[in-house]
Amino acid sequence: MARVIHTGQALVDEVVEIPALPWRGDNSMATSHARYAGGATNILVASARTGAESVHAGAHGTGPNGDLIRQVMAQEQITLSAPPITDSDTGICFVMVEPSAERTFVTTLGAERQISVESLATSAPQPGDLVNVTGYSLAVASTRRPLLDWLETLPEGVHVVLDPGAAFSALPVPVRTRMLALTTVWTSNADEAHQMTMLRDMAEAAEACSHFLPEGAVSLVRDGSEGCAVHLDGTTHRVPGFPQKPVDTNGAGDCHTGVLCAEYALSGDWVESSRRANAAAALKVTRRGPATAPTRAEVDDFLAGWGK
Repeated sequence: MARVIHTGQALVDEVVEIPALPWRGDNSMATSHARYAGGATNILVASARTGAESVHAGAHGTGPNGDLIRQVMAQEQITLSAPPITDSDTGICFVMVEPSAERTFVTTLGAERQISVESLATSAPQPGDLVNVTGYSLAVASTRRPLLDWLETLPEGVHVVLDPGAAFSALPVPVRTRMLALTTVWTSNADEAHQMTMLRDMAEAAEACSHFLPEGAVSLVRDGSEGCAVHLDGTTHRVPGFPQKPVDTNGAGDCHTGVLCAEYALSGDWVESSRRANAAAALKVTRRGPATAPTRAEVDDFLAGWGK
């Protein structure tokens, strides 16, 4: 079966729930604090719980943060293909969650940025595998250069899945152009697609995003409870969502991407995979913590009971 491989940063999330973001120079009292494995871990956990073989090709450090990443990966039976960085620990993402479930981030740089063509190659992608790339890897030169060089060596038939993040639209045009030429699957939220296309409707944006990609590529734009739109083979499909009352949206997009890739590895059907990814993301926002994706059986039960 095809594997889901992630090249991005597996970080530790330090999460606080706060009544509101403080004014500059002011203070906000947190109502809770928790520490999680996050970043690329979110996508790989979602993929593994869906039933796909999942591999982290990115770097991880030596220290308490790296230990947490390795612990969670081992619990979820996710393979870390590259050896740990021995002289540096994994970085931290500080996450502030408001009552609306909106989240704000501040990220440090650590061992997760120490990748090379050789370290990425330990994942050994084969035709059919889905290699995930985050736009945040492209925002920093230390990860951008080896990542792009390595992606250009991949064998034909490997799916390169780009989750652009908020960083992508601000990248230099030559960097974006080089990455988009390698991308066979674009998956973003509506705001990220709008930054590229100036279109607000998710279906229109999905079609417009396809024009940046090679012929035959798939483009997907998700818009929260509205679901997502998938453009493939010249046709755009609107895939409805499953509205829920959210308690934590941190990791919801990651959950969607992980389940999308894993379901496609299992079925080869992008539209049905998108429907199941919508359901998984709907379940995830009812749970606190970033790497809290449901299992495939939980998605089955959710879909069976939807609308009853």
